Amino acid sequence: MNAIRSVLFYIGYFLAVLVCGVLFLPVAPLLPLSNRYRLLNLYNHFIIAWFGVTCGVRYDIRGREHLPAGPCAILSNHQCEWETVYLQLLKPPVCTVLKQELLRIPLFGWGLRLLHPIALDRSRPARAMKQVLTQGKARLEAGLSVLIFPEGTRVAPGSRRRYNKSGAVIACRAGVPVVPVAHNAGERWPGRHWVKNPGRLSLVVGEPIETEGRTPEAVMEEVEAWIEARLVEISEVPRPASAVEPIAESTLG
Repeated sequence: MNAIRSVLFYIGYFLAVLVCGVLFLPVAPLLPLSNRYRLLNLYNHFIIAWFGVTCGVRYDIRGREHLPAGPCAILSNHQCEWETVYLQLLKPPVCTVLKQELLRIPLFGWGLRLLHPIALDRSRPARAMKQVLTQGKARLEAGLSVLIFPEGTRVAPGSRRRYNKSGAVIACRAGVPVVPVAHNAGERWPGRHWVKNPGRLSLVVGEPIETEGRTPEAVMEEVEAWIEARLVEISEVPRPASAVEPIAESTLG
């Protein structure tokens, strides 16, 4: 049954990419950035709803009232594709730090390019780090929030990787708060398997963590502790006690 549900989901998924690409991409470049987000995020709204309906997923989203009025750095754990879709809806307009290969995907990548992401070449870590720090700070100062996955890559439920501090660095430099987010989406949408799992998908938004007068290391330590504590509460898969070393400080998104 899960396989049948997943096939149905992917039929709608790819049709949505095709329809939204044909209808929205010619219009989106003509719109102001805020309206461009509203238009292109219709795809995200559909995918989130369609996933719930077809795959028997019940959403438990808490803490959206904690989002600040101004720009912030959103730091979330990264388990699968679901959060990359949903978190675009959390506080638009939001600039995502991602790998540049995603921009090469026909239709989907073209739409991503129009949303001013920070696209990294992960084969060049030093350049990627500089790009995150300069462009991330510039996006925040321009009034956009920035979404970063500090683990640097997808991490399966039940595994743990040490968080890098780049998100905290740009937040401290720009003087904006950090908003931590924790979720168990990988238990419903496995990162490396096409069959989806029914059940409850929980996402928790934490209260803003202020950065004024603090070091990025202290901010990141608080973010990681908060996310890991929430994951212990919401995960069906036991959390490990410690993390393995990150692949590289710059491999974000």
